[in-house]
This record gives sequence, C-alpha cells and structure tokens, in this order.
Amino acid sequence: MAARRAGAVLIVASLALMPAAGRAAEPPLEIGVVQPLSGAAAFVGSSGKQALELAEKLVNREGGVNGRPVHFTVLDDQTSPQVAVQLTSGLIAKGQKIVLGSSITAMCNAMAGLAQNGPVVYCYSPGIHPKPDSFVFSATVSSEGLVETLVRYFHRRGWNKIALIVTTDGSGQDGERAFNQTVAKPDLRDIEVVAREHFAPADATIGAVIENVHAARPEAVIAWTTGTTMGTVLKGLAQAGLEIPVGTTSGNISYSFVEQFASVLPRELYFATNSGTARGDGLVLDPRVVEAKRKYYQLFEQVGVRPDNGAEVVWDATLIAVDALRHAGADPSAEALRSHIAQLKGFAGISGIYDFPAEPQRGLKQDAALVARWNKQGSFFEAMTQPGGEPISR
Repeated sequence: MAARRAGAVLIVASLALMPAAGRAAEPPLEIGVVQPLSGAAAFVGSSGKQALELAEKLVNREGGVNGRPVHFTVLDDQTSPQVAVQLTSGLIAKGQKIVLGSSITAMCNAMAGLAQNGPVVYCYSPGIHPKPDSFVFSATVSSEGLVETLVRYFHRRGWNKIALIVTTDGSGQDGERAFNQTVAKPDLRDIEVVAREHFAPADATIGAVIENVHAARPEAVIAWTTGTTMGTVLKGLAQAGLEIPVGTTSGNISYSFVEQFASVLPRELYFATNSGTARGDGLVLDPRVVEAKRKYYQLFEQVGVRPDNGAEVVWDATLIAVDALRHAGADPSAEALRSHIAQLKGFAGISGIYDFPAEPQRGLKQDAALVARWNKQGSFFEAMTQPGGEPISR
C-alpha cells in the first residue's frame, strides 16, 4: 500500500509539472527575410533560402537566441522593389526589430527607405551604401571595392581596352558609378573605355548594344548585371563571335547560372567576389576564415548542396544578426541591435574578418575582395587572386 501511495504521488507530481513546462516553452523567434524567390533573380534567392534553412539548424543546435529557437520566415519579393516594400512594411507592422534581405540592390534600396528610425535592415547585396550610424547594413565588400578589384586584375593582365555593359536599373547604375570612380584613379588612366552601353532589364535581345561593343574592338568586357540579364549579354556576345575575357558581378557566381547558360559561356569568365565561394590552390586566408568556411561547407555537404554566392551573401549577415539578438537583451530595441552590430569587430565569417568600427555598416574593406573565374573542367569558382587582388601564381 505504501509503495502504491508513493507511486501515485510521483504520477500526480509529474502531471502537475507538465502544464508548467508547456507554459515555459516559448514559440520560435521569427525573423523576417525578404528574398527574390521568383522573377529574374530567383536563382540568387533560392540559393539564399537554402542557406537560411541550414543557418536556422545551426543556430538552434547552438542554443538559438538565449535558449529560444529561431525560425527564418522567408518572403518572396518577386525581384520587384514594390513587392519588397510591401513585405517589409508588413514585417514592421508585426513589430519586427530586424529585417534581413533582399539580395538585389534595387530591392534593398527600396527597403532601406522604411528604416529611417528602425527596424534594422540588413541587406544581402553589396550594392547599397548606407549612411554611417544608420539602421541599414550591407553585406560583404562594397560594389566599389569589388569593381576596382576586378578592373585592377584586368589591368595587370594587360587588358586595358574595356567595354562596359550595364543595365539601366539600380544595380547597373551602381556598377557604372563604381567603374567610373575606378578608371579615374591616376594609376589606371591608361585604361581606355572603348564602349559604354546600357540596356533595360526587360530587353530580351540587345543586338545594337553588342554591335557597338564589337565595333569598338575591346580587349575585355565588364558586364555589371545579374541573372537572366547577364544571360542576355552572354548570348549576344556568343552570337557575335566575340570571344574575349568577360568580367561580371559576384551575383552571377551561381551553379544554376553557369548550368543554364553553359552553351554561351566565354572561355574566360571572371567574377568580382569574396572569399566564401572561391576555392583553389594557392588561396591564402586568415585561419579563422578557413575554419568558418570548413563548418559552412560541411553543413552543405550533409544535405548534398554546393553553396554559391547566393548562399555566401546570406550566411555571414544572418549570423551577425543572430549574434546581435543574442547580446542585445531579452526584448531588444532596434537601436540596441543597431548599436551592437555597429560596434562588432573580430567576427570571423566565410567572407572575411568583420570590423564594423573600421568599416561602418559593412564590416569588410576592399582588401577582402578577390577575383575568381569559372573553372569548367573542375566545375568550381577558382580564385585567381588573393583577397586584396594580388594574382595567384600557378
């Protein structure tokens, strides 16, 4: 009888504890993310979505945010600035203190206009240029740093007659501004811009643009556009029989992109990029970055996915946002989150070692940028320079 009474007491005690445990369990902390899952930049957003799913698993495996699991709610901006604004407005209305994305400059610029006084908007594109101490942050090396690193590499190779092709949207305009700043530098004045062509993202063919470039007889082409619009450029160059080196934005470092346009890829296709996706013999990185990349690739290998730039630009920014949420208090304000990121230094990511006091709103300086090329034989994006642009001897 005594044993039965003791057992009953234990059962009652256990049942009494179960509702309390249920009450103590908190729902996941939702973090809103805006990504181009459809439209012209869908391949970038799809890669980023995969990275977010793995980042969520990693963060929760490491204790979430102060013991609370996180969930990244990914919303499709359809590669449209208007849709990006609508989605961001909805997240703000729900009380979000930090919003991640988008991955394309035009959408990021539109979203940034809603963050004058918060929430924090951490853009995954390098093509926006937030004001110091603002609530807007931008991922990876700036577009100016990327463009200059690419142009200097071409200059070292002796390709000094360059044709520039850009789209008329925000990304193209930003790339052209960066290009103009670069070629105006005193030590690069022997670069001759033999053609400067523009086309609208909606243009399916650009025959006149390609004819003008062909007539200018460039030694290399820089086409600053991403996704299907870059495919339009490559098709035009191939149809014209213009087989010369082509340089482009890191946004095109995508396995989906090179597979889709395999038939028109030039023999020499170069990308201005960061260290997260670039690989190959001779690439020397900070040991902390090497370790961050090892963990990153290991996670993707476990699910049979090859990460590319769409994943890279998402990765560090997302983990930095989580770091801010972990350190800014139980119910952080947008200002507390902004302040934490603005003071963060020594954060080891796959794209470099971040130092926000030294490089406000971005964390990475130009010396973290490098040039990679598509290695068709090995099917990977091969580093051609060290971070900072020094060519790798092979």
